Amino acid sequence: MCDFQGKTVSVIGLGISNTPLIGWLLDHGATVTARDKKNFEALPEAVRAYAARGVRFVCGEGYLANIEEDILFKAPGLRYDLPPLVKAVERGAVLTSEMELFFSLCPCRIIGVTGSDGKTTSTTLIYRCLAAEYGEDKVFVGGNIGKPLLPELSKMDESCFAVVELSSFQLHTMHHSPDISLITNLSPNHLDYHIDMEEYISAKTNIYRHAKPGSVVVLNGQNPVTASLGSDAPEGVTVRHFLSGEAFVRDEWIWYEDEPILKLSDILIPGWHNVENYCGILCALHGLVSKETIVSVAQSFGGVEHRIELVRVKDGVSYYNSSIDSSPTRTTAALAAFDRRVIVIVGGYDKQIPFEPLAKPLCERAKTVVLTGATAPKIKAALLSSPYYREGAPHMIEEPEFRAAVLAASQAAEKGDVVLLSPACASFDAFPNFEVRGNTFKEIVHALP
Repeated sequence: MCDFQGKTVSVIGLGISNTPLIGWLLDHGATVTARDKKNFEALPEAVRAYAARGVRFVCGEGYLANIEEDILFKAPGLRYDLPPLVKAVERGAVLTSEMELFFSLCPCRIIGVTGSDGKTTSTTLIYRCLAAEYGEDKVFVGGNIGKPLLPELSKMDESCFAVVELSSFQLHTMHHSPDISLITNLSPNHLDYHIDMEEYISAKTNIYRHAKPGSVVVLNGQNPVTASLGSDAPEGVTVRHFLSGEAFVRDEWIWYEDEPILKLSDILIPGWHNVENYCGILCALHGLVSKETIVSVAQSFGGVEHRIELVRVKDGVSYYNSSIDSSPTRTTAALAAFDRRVIVIVGGYDKQIPFEPLAKPLCERAKTVVLTGATAPKIKAALLSSPYYREGAPHMIEEPEFRAAVLAASQAAEKGDVVLLSPACASFDAFPNFEVRGNTFKEIVHALP
């Protein structure tokens, strides 16, 4: 799928991945129409510049009108069953994506990572292990982690590796699978986009549904959802499990089958969830990376930005940014990483997921809960109705505005306390993404008098 000479192509949704896609398509002979719900003037300059290369723009509320192009590349956040897209497909258009194109053209082995939590850390760790073993010029990392890989294709050959983080949005309509697929865990998430939990799980398991013989699927053997998966993997595909399976924890070590590989005390990043991440990585990289390399990475890797990231210690109070925590399970894991009750800031965009499972860990591990954002009333209601809640335990503070919430958390803190931003929600009620939310938190903390 690389001959676009004479083809008319529509690139729909002009975000991070689809912007370089336009240039790639132009270089390969396509006539491109770019479509986005934003007005043309509101698009980034790098996107608007394609007008000088002959790209036709259809912007604003009617951006999906009159789709007549041969091939449609939709952004991950757009559902495939939007009526204008369905109509275009019915008349013969091909609906695909930038990630689908990358998979069809990639000359090297692909390791794909998905799951509800732990995707980015696992993706980054796999990249670091492979880069340490084979050299940085042989390993490429991207996808949902924030970097498109299509522009890197010319640098890849059969001796390389591509490590790709994949969201349920990207996987929903995929017809290719990686050579190695890792599902870290699954719990309710993105139910504002997916019709229900069943569709969300189906999208995630699409990561291995098209795997070729000789491929490997790695599943969390203790997660209630993923432990039951894998029986539908294609014939000739190897299925491995971690935590309960090939990789497991015993006697303060992570083992792979009958060999101890990694001491828990050698893992620099805190939290049991990171032990789980390393177990999954051992399964994914078995036979590709040496034990010594994995140990070396574990001893030196200090974590990914916005994931239980120590921002500052001021007046004996430690401030941690875990803005990536966009689900209750992520916040539960973050709370468990500390040896004391913490002051935690929660709340944000409403993804229509239940907060009842968050109430117990908040009651057990939070000294103070600062409620903010659109979901603050729902989280408060879940706490008040929980059998684990006792009046004042945890103490609750409500501050709808984010900056005021951070300042309230700081004012509630005493020497020896931890202030943790772990929202359990997406950021879109107040911020364009979790990175901006996390950076705003860090700016406020660094500006504390």
